[in-house]
Amino acid sequence: MKVLYVASEAVPFAKTGGLADVAGSLPQALNEDDVDVRVIMPKFGMIDKKYVDEMEHLYDGEVQVAWRKKYVGLDAYEKDGVTYYFVDNMEYFDREGLYGYDDDAERFTFFCRAVLELLPVIDFWPDVIHTNDWHAGLINVFLKLDYMADARYQSIKTLYTIHNLKYQGVFPKEVIEDVLGLDWKYFRNGDLEFYDAVNFMKGGLIYADYISTVSKTYAKEIQYEYFGEHLDGLLRSRNDRLFGIVNGIDYNVYNPMTDPNIFETYDVSSQDRKADNKTELQNFLGLPANRRTPMITLVSRLVPPKGLDLIVRMMDEVLQHEDIQFVVLGTGDKIYEEWFKGLAWRFPTKVSANIKFSNQLAQRMYAAADIFLMPSNYEPCGIGQLIAMRYGAVPLVRETGGLKDTVQQYDKYTNTGNGFVFSNYNAHEMMYALKRALSAYENYAEWQHIVENAMKTDFSWRNSANEYKQLYTQLIAE
Repeated sequence: MKVLYVASEAVPFAKTGGLADVAGSLPQALNEDDVDVRVIMPKFGMIDKKYVDEMEHLYDGEVQVAWRKKYVGLDAYEKDGVTYYFVDNMEYFDREGLYGYDDDAERFTFFCRAVLELLPVIDFWPDVIHTNDWHAGLINVFLKLDYMADARYQSIKTLYTIHNLKYQGVFPKEVIEDVLGLDWKYFRNGDLEFYDAVNFMKGGLIYADYISTVSKTYAKEIQYEYFGEHLDGLLRSRNDRLFGIVNGIDYNVYNPMTDPNIFETYDVSSQDRKADNKTELQNFLGLPANRRTPMITLVSRLVPPKGLDLIVRMMDEVLQHEDIQFVVLGTGDKIYEEWFKGLAWRFPTKVSANIKFSNQLAQRMYAAADIFLMPSNYEPCGIGQLIAMRYGAVPLVRETGGLKDTVQQYDKYTNTGNGFVFSNYNAHEMMYALKRALSAYENYAEWQHIVENAMKTDFSWRNSANEYKQLYTQLIAE
């Protein structure tokens, strides 16, 4: 089985979000499961020179982007047994950031055209092209509309994965002819039209053979208007081709027994050493050091979908009445950044607000935390709760998307469950869930059992990769 995995970003080369983590880990897990998988992505200017210097240059040529002829280069790099290809064009990709430019429609139209044009160059004819998010959506469109006359392309199937439906790649309608090089009939028939604009993701969804998203619950949620971002009707019409597979995390990277970023390594059989991480972090952040003070952490982008309004509404009350510590790490909307700074000012012995990005501090917080707070309004999959459980930080989450699929309410009568959940997007429901968690924390033996349940839950890529392999097999067989 041959799979070409197309993503706009991948760890360790370029990253802005969770897609990069998936593209850096899933192909390796698939490779270990005997899938011949290769990855292709843009050669961004932000890629570290140490990788660029080791890339093998394969090709120089041109790609047609509507009426334009543009240079295309192709480089290759092998990582963990997986070949990564890099589509090169300095005009489009040698920039400070990855996205957010006025010519994004042209940049990623070029990328999608280049991926298909370069298949003969690499002489890799996949059974499945696995495209991801709006940046790669046009590959599904171009493959069906422009390449079916070539026998080499006719048997290729496409799987299109939605990582976050909110980001769809919507551009002025004029790009249909001027950039995509397509006839206006594909706009007029609704394939690419979206409120009098062009929508790359909509095209990807319509022309994909199969569609997947990053959790089973999110696959159901996006068929409803509240979560559907104006594409719920289309997704309902294709629900027999829509699948949910929850993401995993790289257990080699996220391993409390070997993590160089944390103060003290530990595993499920040495939970006492986890508390050493708490006291070390307390000292590091200037909080009173106490192994038994429950520490709640929030590692998040500080934006509305992450449920921060619930925290704003109730955290003052909780801090006034509960003997806890609350440690925050993240950046985002100014209003939230300032609010968390104010919270730390009001409760200097209980709150540490770290308004920055720091991978090292994030890992230390996972290792130190007793409770990991993630009250998202919506969450396609979520990675924070998976890392938290790996490090024995018990997640407290809202029952939505991937959070619902990965965190189960602890039941003290059966000793099952790996966290605490609340259903409705309501500040008081979150507070009551937190009170349940704090009550359980007071019983040392019970809490150790919850931590053990969390740490023993397997969210490695092995299970998810096997589900993808089965989906590829089903798709190829059609």
